[in-house]
Amino acid sequence: MTVSTAPSVWSSLVGQQHAIATLQRAVGGHGMTHAWLFTGPPGSGRSNAALAFAAALQCERGGCGQCHTCETVLAGSHSDVSITRTETAVIKVGGIRDLVLRASLSPAQKRWQIMIVEDADRLNESSGNALLKAIEEPSPRTVWLLCAPTVEDVLPTIRSRCRNVVLATPSAAEVAGFLVSKDGVDPGVAAYAARASQGHIGRARALAADEATRNRRREVVSIPAGLTSLGACMNAAANLVEIAKVETEAVGEQVNSREKDELDAVFGSDRKARTSRSYKAALSQLTESQKQRGKRRTLDVVDRCLMDLVSVYRDVIAVQTGAPGDLVNEEMRKEISGLARHSTPEQNLRRIDAVFAAREKMLEFQVPPLLALESMMLSLRL
Repeated sequence: MTVSTAPSVWSSLVGQQHAIATLQRAVGGHGMTHAWLFTGPPGSGRSNAALAFAAALQCERGGCGQCHTCETVLAGSHSDVSITRTETAVIKVGGIRDLVLRASLSPAQKRWQIMIVEDADRLNESSGNALLKAIEEPSPRTVWLLCAPTVEDVLPTIRSRCRNVVLATPSAAEVAGFLVSKDGVDPGVAAYAARASQGHIGRARALAADEATRNRRREVVSIPAGLTSLGACMNAAANLVEIAKVETEAVGEQVNSREKDELDAVFGSDRKARTSRSYKAALSQLTESQKQRGKRRTLDVVDRCLMDLVSVYRDVIAVQTGAPGDLVNEEMRKEISGLARHSTPEQNLRRIDAVFAAREKMLEFQVPPLLALESMMLSLRL
């Protein structure tokens, strides 16, 4: 089990020693450039790596992790570090223009003006072009840190101007070690969460901390064994949508309520202000934004559920081919062995293809989740 001994500003990066070494050299002045692209699979820590790099660049000691500068950067409150996040399908051009304007300013604390763009793969043509000009003609003390799953997910004109830092999927042992040492998780729970998350640190933490989250995942991975009839397939699709809806609402309800309270506070308690056109327009805009975020969250949850389904079929193939090592769903080995006896590796490869086809329909072609999942479940039918 590998436990990082790097400075604590890097301590949230699990299994990324090679990337950390590259970034530390840049902080020391070797290979530093004005635009970076952090790529890696979901959960590898792209945003955490960008934030840690920003902290190290702003810190007078190169990322000690203990000073006020490091603490404010990691907390997202440093005056010279801007973080752009989106929970919708697209980063809009207006937000990027505001960011470009800020990037042109001199840093208040005389080191760097750092602009972090999470989900740079969600830039559309307009917002991408707005960002491109700023990267092509950077201010002397401005650094852009972009994050995306792969370089191919970013516009070619942007990625060609960035230095790429590739993050790897950490091993189950590394994730389990992190959960035990940093979060104090029981080793048995940590081992389960590490396997089930397939290297996704955020997902592993959620699984380790919350029994309801573990129960929802167990419900998802139990689906393949029950797909024995047309009715079972339709029910499974509906249940998967409901699982995503419940989780989305649990995450979004508190945030939506807080945003509504903040809007009301801006307009005060005066009845006239609350019935004005400006209030109604602001409320309508907020409601639409929350609706779009909800749709995106639902798709993200469904997408994660699909990856859990894929893990089952990969485990089945592993059993059929005698592959060494633990299964992702080791606690389900008996059920997985049953699926292995009643199918062939070729059939299960086709089932994995069906899952990815459903994923593409929803994410790329905006097919309604229930429709895409019903079609998928029929393809998975035993």
